Amino acid sequence: MVRMEKEKSLREMMARLGVREEDIVERFIRAQGPGGQNVNKVSTCVHLRHLLTGIEVKCQQERSQAQNRYRARQLLLKKIECAIIGKLSEEQKRIEKIRRQKRRRSRRAKLKILESKRRHAAKKLLRVSVRETGD
Repeated sequence: MVRMEKEKSLREMMARLGVREEDIVERFIRAQGPGGQNVNKVSTCVHLRHLLTGIEVKCQQERSQAQNRYRARQLLLKKIECAIIGKLSEEQKRIEKIRRQKRRRSRRAKLKILESKRRHAAKKLLRVSVRETGD
């Protein structure tokens, strides 16, 4: 069961984005994967489709159909927000940040990093351990 506060915040987000309940087609499908009898008998997977944008979302994270309905609506609204706002969206910023991190370094950047590592190694070689001499 989803709490009323969460349900209310979801409705507010729908109103803010201009998404109406009538514009969403909702289907329930049997989930796949581990879960035994519950998965095989109950249709807990939720499939949502926004008619105006054509965006589709499928959610089967939870065992409860009510929780999956809530999560699917959240995902759908995030995708619609990304489509509306575009580059300014937080999700888009996060994806772009990951893309930049995974991008290959330039040859010059690699050489610069290797040079700093060599300098650090040379500095460490100068640190000679002090041995006590027996008198």
